[in-house]
Parts: sequence; C-alpha cells; structure tokens
Amino acid sequence: MRALHIITGLGVGGAEQQLRLLLRHLPATCDVVTLTNPGPVAEGLRADGVRVIHLGMSGNRDLGAVPRLVKVIRGGGYDLVHTHLFRACLYGRIAARLAGTRAVVATEHSLGDSQMEGRPLTAGVRALYLTGERLGRATVAVSPSVAERLSRWGVPRQRIHVVPNGIDVERFRFDPRARAAARRQLGIPDEAFVVGGVGRLAPGKRFDVLLEALAALPQDVRVLLVGGGTDEDRLRATADRLGVADRVVFAGERPHLSDLPEEGADLPALLAAMDVLASPSPEEAFGLAVVEGLAAGLPVLYVRCPAVEDLPPDAATGAERVAGDPDSFARALLRVRAAGPRPRIAPEAAHRYSITRSAAQLMHVYEAAASGSTPRVSSR
Repeated sequence: MRALHIITGLGVGGAEQQLRLLLRHLPATCDVVTLTNPGPVAEGLRADGVRVIHLGMSGNRDLGAVPRLVKVIRGGGYDLVHTHLFRACLYGRIAARLAGTRAVVATEHSLGDSQMEGRPLTAGVRALYLTGERLGRATVAVSPSVAERLSRWGVPRQRIHVVPNGIDVERFRFDPRARAAARRQLGIPDEAFVVGGVGRLAPGKRFDVLLEALAALPQDVRVLLVGGGTDEDRLRATADRLGVADRVVFAGERPHLSDLPEEGADLPALLAAMDVLASPSPEEAFGLAVVEGLAAGLPVLYVRCPAVEDLPPDAATGAERVAGDPDSFARALLRVRAAGPRPRIAPEAAHRYSITRSAAQLMHVYEAAASGSTPRVSSR
C-alpha cells in the first residue's frame, strides 16, 4: 500500500514524533507532506529514508494550499491519505476529495474536553471540524476517551476507530550510564531528587503547578522540564518569583530518537535522569509522556491520563492520580521521595502500548478504508 501522510508541522511535538516512530514500523510505503515548519522531525524522517514535502503554507487562510495539495496527491499515485492535526485534517480531506481519493483516514491526536491542540474549543471550531470529518472515511482516536468525545460531538461511531499511540518500549529501558551522563550534561547533582515534566511549554500543560510545589519541597529537589513552547518565559519568571530558579532546569526540545551524538541527551536519557515524572495537565487525549515515564520505570504522578485510566487498575503499577493543585503534588512528591528508589522496570501498561501493535491496528484501518469496508480494531 502507498500512503501519503499530511501533518500541520514537523517540529518536536508528540504527534510529530509519533508519526516518525509509526512510519518506522508501518508496513506501507509512505511519503509525508508538512503544511508548515519542516523542523527537526522532518530532518529525522528524511534520515529514515522518507520523502518529505514542505507545502509552504503561510497561514490558516492560505487557500492556495489546497490546489498544491491536490497536485501532490494526484501525482503520487497514493492508495490512501492519512491526515494529522486540525489544520492538516481540514485541508488534507478537502484536497483528497478534490483529487478523487476516497480512502482518507484522520488521526485525532489532541482533543480534550475544552481544548484541541492547546486551543479553546469554540462552536466554530467544532462545526468546522465536523464539516471536514464528513469528507473522510475513518477517524482514528488515540484513546477510548477521545473516541467517546468524538461520538458525543456527532461523529458516527462506525467511523471512529481506536488506535492508541505507541512507544518503542526497549528504547526507554533504564540505563544508569545514560542517567549519569545526562545529569552531568545538565549540571544536576548525583544526589538530587529530580521531578520531571515532559511536554509542550504551554499554559494548558500547567507546569507552573510543579514550580509552585517545588517551593514547598526540600532544597535537594530539582524540577527538570523537557520541551519548548510559548510559555517558557512565563515559567522562568514564575521560578524567579518563587525563588526556585536555581533548582529548575529547562532542557528544551529533545527528540525521542536522537540521530547525532552532538544533539546531546535524548528523551530516554533525560527520563533516566529523573526520579519521578509529574504530569499536571488536566486535559490529555492520551498521555504519551506518562506512558514513556512508565516505560522508563519511573513512578508517575498525573492529573489526567486516558492511557492509564482506560486500563485495568493493576496494569499501571507506579502510576498515581493526584489532584491538580500544588499542595497535592508537593505531598505526593514527598511520599515518593520518602519511599526511596524503586526498581526501574516497565510495568504491563508500557508493553500494552507497543508501537508494533499500534502499527498493526492502523493497517487494519487502512485496508478497510481502501476497500470501503468497516475495520475490526481492538479498543485497546
């Protein structure tokens, strides 16, 4: 099967890195179109041998992107088009229809109760989403929670298929040498207790909660934030105001898959450097960072994580749901610190989200979309 993936951008983000990992395991010949920002993930895809086309879209109202996309789709001889993220889903579905391609699949990566991709959900956004959705053949939800949300919106249930995000569990296996090297690189003392946060530095992720909690914790506790985004300046100012700036490390955006030694520690190495992962976001479509933390053998504190909540209670040992306020996080972090180090072994939950399993499930959706039938895909 020959498939074209269309995504809004290829910076270092969860959906973008998930696409790269997926293409390493998907038994199909795939090209990728990025509407904007051919960033580090585009470079990684090219290193993997994937053809990446930058459409050069100038903004949400660049209607000239549609005929350019139509030309790419018609010229590629694709059996199927797969779109990712809101803008790409809208423009990609329209272009595929105009190009005469009916087999169109879209993945909904980041749909919360009140936000989509970090932006407020308005009646207009919802109406536009539903209008575009009707032009496709199947919509993939990354968790049962997202599937239920889409159904409540009015997307027909027979068009919704759950294919969870996947991880390469082996890459996150704890490595004490990587832990020591990452701490040296970041200037974190060996004896420090490190609280990690992974994700976009955006208001919706609420990493300021961790900084507020840090102010109430002992001096040996550090916060390590991995990610980049528009909220970094505000978070730095908050750390200054709280008097904890010297105990907070901003590691910036780090790839899941490091291609060059000079890039420094990748995400698995940074997770190895942590002692606990904290996820204070109240709205997650899946909770990929939590699953990656579990795969690294870390205890995890989270506010909302469908990837854990949709599993049997004993599948995610080491994961604890907490209230979203700083005091609750501070108390929970003190409990984890007092309990001491634990074996860094991935629980069952991490193995349930193997990328090979997700790729196989997605191929069932592809085959059904290409034939016009209804795929049979597990809800887990």
